[in-house]
Amino acid sequence: MVSNAPVANGIALLPELTPEQELDARFRLLQALQTSLQPEGLLQIFFNHLQPLLAISGLRYSGTEIHPAIKLGREGVHHCDYRLSLEEEPLGNIIFSRSKRFAERELAAIERWLSFLVHPLRNALHYQGALRLSMLDPLTRIGNRTAMDIALNRELQIAERYRQDLSLLLIDVDHFKRINDQFGHTRGDQVLKEVTGIIQQSSRGSDLTFRYGGEEFVVILGKTNTRGAHIIAERIRERVASTQLEHNGHSFQSTVSIGIASHLRDKKDSVQDLFERADKALYCAKRDGRNRVILQG
Repeated sequence: MVSNAPVANGIALLPELTPEQELDARFRLLQALQTSLQPEGLLQIFFNHLQPLLAISGLRYSGTEIHPAIKLGREGVHHCDYRLSLEEEPLGNIIFSRSKRFAERELAAIERWLSFLVHPLRNALHYQGALRLSMLDPLTRIGNRTAMDIALNRELQIAERYRQDLSLLLIDVDHFKRINDQFGHTRGDQVLKEVTGIIQQSSRGSDLTFRYGGEEFVVILGKTNTRGAHIIAERIRERVASTQLEHNGHSFQSTVSIGIASHLRDKKDSVQDLFERADKALYCAKRDGRNRVILQG
């Protein structure tokens, strides 16, 4: 009980663990930290372990650029923060908080416990980074086909569960082989990157853009009916067509054809159904002269 706890400089301290208790707690923590390769999962395990030992009420982790901040528990008025690294590799910052000030003995204990976290955390960050790279197209730095398959399945399930609209744009760069043949593959790659930028600038922050393969792109539009999808598709088409591309001092233009398929809230669709309708619409757009948007419904 707190009333029986030792006091240092007016701060109530939790009783120190005996060597046997600390060894047992260390063993249980190390075992638990081997069960997850998710940074958030590891931090939750670590937080749950430290709470009864040091009466910590909150934990805040600021990760690297590709790993968002994580908040656990309830933030207190008193903080202690640590910059985590291992072999000069930065692993982020971690802040513990609670309602009472931390004593020197407790700060030393936190540092000891953190030494058991850094190796599993680094492994998890590396794993998540590799997983993220495996979902990225290396040229355009947007999601690849694998990422698209996962996202489309997830978004369609959400749309059906909450009876929401969902639309899909299938975009193809017109006469892309001609661009490669005339200007070279390096310039063709630049065209793909420029088209990627136009697609992202023309869509909304909530829309998901992927390179499906070759010169084809997919945009998933959540909570969007056919009318809304058509507006976004036309904006993309117009901006691509009006963009002047440069090569060795010469200007040229490219265009895109776009097929649209929509899942309406009262319909039952599979991912394959939705994608096949978008593909048919794209085929019609190319058959009818390219540089146009066709809606399949």
